[in-house]
Amino acid sequence: MVMSIISPKAGTAHNCQKKGHYSQQPHRNKMENHPEIPQQPESISQSRTLQVDFTWKKWKALISEKDDPASKPVYIIDFPFKTAPSLVVKSAADDSTIGTGTLRPISINASCELHGSPIELTAQKRFKTQYTHLSHSFSDTDAPVPMHWTSSSGFTTWNFICLDQNQLPVAKFSASVWAVKKIGNIEFLGEKAMSDAARDEIVVTGFTLYCCMLLRCNSVLSLFGAVFSRPGHDDKGKLGS
Repeated sequence: MVMSIISPKAGTAHNCQKKGHYSQQPHRNKMENHPEIPQQPESISQSRTLQVDFTWKKWKALISEKDDPASKPVYIIDFPFKTAPSLVVKSAADDSTIGTGTLRPISINASCELHGSPIELTAQKRFKTQYTHLSHSFSDTDAPVPMHWTSSSGFTTWNFICLDQNQLPVAKFSASVWAVKKIGNIEFLGEKAMSDAARDEIVVTGFTLYCCMLLRCNSVLSLFGAVFSRPGHDDKGKLGS
């Protein structure tokens, strides 16, 4: 899984898997057109952007503020050589664990843990990047709200877009298809753009989803998992209280 992070493929698992081989040559996904994304109201329009870089020497991903390249990383992502978790997101300031992501060899769903609370990334389609999870960080009440992930792909980028319960974009992870070190950027939008809690959630869930789709593009087991899955019927997306 870690090696796929260095050589991502554009598109969905369907396009990668149904041909029976897993080429290093990325391609445009014909099934996923660039979605029409609603714009945030101008009165609450805010944004911040993080950049994701991979270091071969330390085998880690470093996430820092894009507008301040000289700044120290905000997050460090480790990729343990064990079954679970598949990735560990840590605070670069104090090395504390922010969250983890766990990929499954067959199931097309993925699991996360954010500050000790479980989050389930649940597939809504078999062969398209369409996932949901429940969020406390984006809720204005004590009850979690559903968040929706989709994607669009091009020749150079693979975009993972997170929409809130009102179908407004709150984040976009733009992964570079041809990158060796500079994996991509994570842009935060809307009234929660400056929220540290929302930032933590997007980094953990977004990077887990990215790695999940890379695994699906490279694994024949994931193909069988997609064929026999029941998207939308076995949703276990629960957050810890």
